[in-house]
Amino acid sequence: MSYDIQLVKLVNGDMVLGKWNAQENKITDPAILQMLPTQQGGVQMLLLPFGYPIDNEVSGEIEGRHIMYFYKKIPEELKSKYMEASSNLTISGAGELRNLGNMAGAGQNRSDLGSLFKK
Repeated sequence: MSYDIQLVKLVNGDMVLGKWNAQENKITDPAILQMLPTQQGGVQMLLLPFGYPIDNEVSGEIEGRHIMYFYKKIPEELKSKYMEASSNLTISGAGELRNLGNMAGAGQNRSDLGSLFKK
């Protein structure tokens, strides 16, 4: 299932990432994006459930009338982290999938799946 993931700024100044439902004019499963300064002078982004610390799961909804701004560009890494947080699944990038070939063990033919079912 494909979602329209949007990064928005609410009228109170909070930055929220969530699933945009245009028909109902609302964000579902919102997560708040907070910026934390690092000791090196940079900024680290922190993605938390919108209801944190009371709610520890990414759930709920925010009506569109509370949205002040829609960001046009959302980094793909941020979208992936949001999908991981909202679904409790880990999403692997192409670089991380290169090591799948080593999972079968040394000396095994990984391309012949039919041999796994033969006695």
